[in-house]
Amino acid sequence: MRPPFVVLIQEHEVHYRNISIIPLMNTLIRSISGIRGIVGDTLVPETVLTYVSSFAKWSGGGPIVLGYDGRSHGRALMDVARAALQFSGVDVLDLGMVPTPTVQLHTEHSDARGGIVITASHNPAEWNGLKFLGSGGVFLNADENAALFALADAGGISAAAWDAVGRATVVPDAIDAHISRVLDIPFLDIERIRARGFRVAVDAVNASGSLAVPRLLAHLGCAVIPVACDSSGRFPHTPEPLPENLVSLGEAVRRESADLGIAVDPDADRLVLFTEQGRPFGEEYSVTTAVDSVLSSVQGGAASAVAVNLSTTRAVDDVAARYGARVFRSPVGEINVVNTLRTQSAVVGGEGSGGIILPSVHAGRDSLVGAALVLHALARHDGTASSYRATLPEYVIRKFKYSTAGLDTAAVLDTARQAYADERVNSDDGVRVDFTEGWVHLRSSNTEPIMRVIAEASNAEQASAFASAVASRVFGPEVRPL
Repeated sequence: MRPPFVVLIQEHEVHYRNISIIPLMNTLIRSISGIRGIVGDTLVPETVLTYVSSFAKWSGGGPIVLGYDGRSHGRALMDVARAALQFSGVDVLDLGMVPTPTVQLHTEHSDARGGIVITASHNPAEWNGLKFLGSGGVFLNADENAALFALADAGGISAAAWDAVGRATVVPDAIDAHISRVLDIPFLDIERIRARGFRVAVDAVNASGSLAVPRLLAHLGCAVIPVACDSSGRFPHTPEPLPENLVSLGEAVRRESADLGIAVDPDADRLVLFTEQGRPFGEEYSVTTAVDSVLSSVQGGAASAVAVNLSTTRAVDDVAARYGARVFRSPVGEINVVNTLRTQSAVVGGEGSGGIILPSVHAGRDSLVGAALVLHALARHDGTASSYRATLPEYVIRKFKYSTAGLDTAAVLDTARQAYADERVNSDDGVRVDFTEGWVHLRSSNTEPIMRVIAEASNAEQASAFASAVASRVFGPEVRPL
């Protein structure tokens, strides 16, 4: 049994502050991130059975790694997924409540044929979903997801005979193995980090980062101040790690005289920081700090490459230029950044939403990797988080939505390309126009009849002016943002 209607989304995920994805009633969202829906409405046990059984068939057998992000209904959905795999004749490696990057790592460094994460990333508590990994621990690409969805649409669950039912093995030390790989980063100056004795406040939204992040920090000699780390799966606030949702973290940093605040989303693949003043570090500056941390530590900076998406801050380019490294930009979406990391042999990369990727550990966004790289940078800086932040280039990003109802979006993007033909234009994902003092990125939404217009400049007024000027030219001066 499938939900009566399915929305297919081609893009990965959107983490923009002024954008929300609200599904139609009775709608299951399918995308390059797998499937996602509201539990008890668009995501029910039959849905899990259908897609997990189809994945068992797609992957060609087992074992398959399973983990969930800690939501209150996550274990129940994971039990359904585990049973679906076993009755498909597939062995299961049950990691329990762990970060998404932990599932990715275990899938990559075991004999698993794939992995499934029960997660809805930063979505509110009523949401959940399934993310699918190939044998290398990387999310399925668009073609692979299309093949999986075709199997699910075809229907029919093939049950194994009684003597061919798969076995389930609980893996209790997956988080410890993940932490060990982070601590094995060759250039990570663990002793210097430990010598600083950082006090770190942690908001893991009571989900999968509740154990993993504090445990890593303890290994690095940090005193951990838990803000939302009880592993209950009950979100104390809206789970997307945006400043307006992290007021309690900022207060804890100030109250406890912490050196740093760390927030992660429910599946702990995104890292957001607060300075010792209890102020937001800036989500775009998590990946910027990681790039600085890595490039300042690896040999051959001039030969190094960095990969980020087209909507990530220009500060990454400026930092890379300090070390003579090149920056390559991909369409928005983790799998797109990973593909660029691989084709360009990049040493570090990620996305401006707080997703940091260090391919020497694994090819996926990882808040534990990010936290270690940030502490490495702060320890070497030998100052406060705010004084380190002041050493990074200063830019401001502004994001807007414009209605495309009744418009030919392809024609709009073509107009943008022609209008700015004399500037540096990238058409890999919508249209990005680079000016001397900033840039503007236009992308059509596959979830709403809108176009996203993202602009960056050295201050908010200039960024807004860039966005307004480009929008006026391509939509017409009478059109206003939503």
